[in-house]
Amino acid sequence: MIEKFFNLLTGEPLANEMKSHEKYNVPFGLAIMTSDSVSSVAYAAEEILIVLLPALGVASYHWLGYVSLAIIGLLLVLTTSYIQIIKEFPGGGGAYVVTKQNIGILPGLVAGAALLIDYIMTVAVSASSGVAAIISAYPNLMQYKVPFVVGLIILLCILNLRGVSESSKIFSIPTYLFIFSMLFMIIFGIIKYAMYGAPDPMLKATLGPGSDLSLFLILKAFSSGCTALTGLEAVSNSVPNFKEPSAKNATKVMLILTCLIFVIFGGTSLLANFYHPIYNQNTTVLAQIAYGVFGGYKFMFYVIQYTTAVILIMACNTAFTGFPMLMYIIGKDGYAPRQFTVRGKRLSFSAGIIFLAGVAIILTLIFQGDTHRLIPLYSVGVFLSFVLAQTSMVIHWRKSKAKGWKKGIAINGIGAIITFITTCVIVKVKFGEGAWIVSILIPVLVAFMILIKSHYNYVAECLKISGSELPEIKLNTEYNHVVVVPIASINKATVNALKYARSISPDVIALNVSPDKDAIEKLEKRWHKMDTDILLVSKYSSYRAIVGPLISYIGAIVKASSDSEKITVVLPEFITHQWLGGLLHNHTGFVLREALLKYNNVVIATYPYHFNTRPLKQFKFSRNK
Repeated sequence: MIEKFFNLLTGEPLANEMKSHEKYNVPFGLAIMTSDSVSSVAYAAEEILIVLLPALGVASYHWLGYVSLAIIGLLLVLTTSYIQIIKEFPGGGGAYVVTKQNIGILPGLVAGAALLIDYIMTVAVSASSGVAAIISAYPNLMQYKVPFVVGLIILLCILNLRGVSESSKIFSIPTYLFIFSMLFMIIFGIIKYAMYGAPDPMLKATLGPGSDLSLFLILKAFSSGCTALTGLEAVSNSVPNFKEPSAKNATKVMLILTCLIFVIFGGTSLLANFYHPIYNQNTTVLAQIAYGVFGGYKFMFYVIQYTTAVILIMACNTAFTGFPMLMYIIGKDGYAPRQFTVRGKRLSFSAGIIFLAGVAIILTLIFQGDTHRLIPLYSVGVFLSFVLAQTSMVIHWRKSKAKGWKKGIAINGIGAIITFITTCVIVKVKFGEGAWIVSILIPVLVAFMILIKSHYNYVAECLKISGSELPEIKLNTEYNHVVVVPIASINKATVNALKYARSISPDVIALNVSPDKDAIEKLEKRWHKMDTDILLVSKYSSYRAIVGPLISYIGAIVKASSDSEKITVVLPEFITHQWLGGLLHNHTGFVLREALLKYNNVVIATYPYHFNTRPLKQFKFSRNK
């Protein structure tokens, strides 16, 4: 029943042969991979104004344009660089792979850790921003913000577990609706302003002329607005997710993405300069711009709010695509648990999807879905990966001397310098606001990755059999078996387990531990009625413990055994074939099995006894019973 329920949620299993169908073409890839970057415009301008308005007043809108132009310039540099990474490293992994191969494994792990943190933050920030857009239209929902965010993350997790093809079909329509709605608002807003000027703002505020302009203030605003560039790396990280020719299709998506960010982010900043929105915790800057543009045309105002909310939620899907793929690549190198390298029943990397959703939910609960508190944690990781990727590409061009290598060095060298300066600014400005957490998390995560690799290397060394050793291996070794069968009572499950044990060896011990002396006496009387030479050992537990005494007794048998003996513990386990059975039975056997694994000379076997119990509805309960 549980399996049927999960199949209903995530879909029926897909065969390995369907893997080629679970990849993106350009239209679907654009919708999935670019939703993070495109959606960033919904809060990038707001983050800039949050910094400028208190200091500059009405002059903030003028400087908003200059800051936006600087960010767009950085966008063009990064786009050119990542197109080169896609062409030179089409296997995916982006900054992690290019850094690992050109600088070294430790810087590569730093880039990988930074990207993983960025993906986690993408889910938390985007889901929180999406709900904030809904609350801007319906302020009364503010008290339910956190439950809404958590519910949305769980829903997105389930949809992504259904596989690439289904998730891309579901998420592509909202993405394109947002893009077309924003383009319409930008064109309509510019025309309206040119014809009629600016209307009354949605929120009234008195802004002074301001006079506290400084280089630090502009840099702080620039670092805040750089959230518009988050998500650019996702395409290069997930090149294998595209249909063949994957590198060519990924490049097309990267170019289209750049054009969209240029138009939508630049157009939104221009409208903000026209319509003068202010920062308000309950009403987003984009909502105020939409109100100013459409005025009495309430329908389009709500279209912008709904599509913004949906695209911000869909932005999580960039992370749900990139994070599992990056974990797969890191896991293949041995620096992440191998569970992340296994495809689920729908051919998606299920472990990565579930892990990402779980950590994002924890972050949402800690920061109460506050986008402004989450964003300082957002930019550090992604820009650190930008710096490492650009620097690595400079080294790559110098080594390869491939066609156009001098041009490549120039492009990536400029990108490395700009992103390094930007990263320093972000760390300086955002450190006290929460960026220090990421600064600690990255080295901790890298250390954990190295520890995982060391463990895998140790296990591989312990298990390794060289080719020269193979001819000397003899598989016909015989052991003397002592079989122990823990029993609680004499029933069909334990009797069948004892029969099986007796077929393995004549040396069988039935072991019973009970805190009830009457139960022990009753068991021994029933035992003597059976025709068996199996030894029954009954132990009274005065402190009501069961598992501990069982383990102690089996441990004593193990210590007394010789090298030619194997102690086999057969655990009777009855299977009811009902969902309730898994909850109500067999917990002692599970705990005992895990505890016995510490012994070198013990073999643990489970003897399942299958039977079909009657459904609960067939039982009639009497008041007198």
